[in-house]
Amino acid sequence: MSTVCQSKFYTLFQSDVDRCFYIDFGQKVVKLTFCQLLALRQKVNSISIEAHFDADLNKHGFEILVLCNKEHLFLLNTLEILDLKHLVCHGFARLGISSENIMAVS
Repeated sequence: MSTVCQSKFYTLFQSDVDRCFYIDFGQKVVKLTFCQLLALRQKVNSISIEAHFDADLNKHGFEILVLCNKEHLFLLNTLEILDLKHLVCHGFARLGISSENIMAVS
């Protein structure tokens, strides 16, 4: 298993033997297929960070993230969401699937 990308709170691994990815969330390691990793990227990119700074839109500043067909549930604060966005952006760029520049603009 090789490390693809590491951020402050999370680490993305790729396993050539299992042909899947692992994300270490600190308290839990989640096994993801490529399709599940794509779904994670979609969910993470759809989270509005601006809402975390508006008390009317997100009163407590938390996000609930459900992965792998509701198998895993995470409650993340603003800093953890920003870090996860960083991990996904740079992880996909290091895998050669997307460009870091495109993700930084969106």
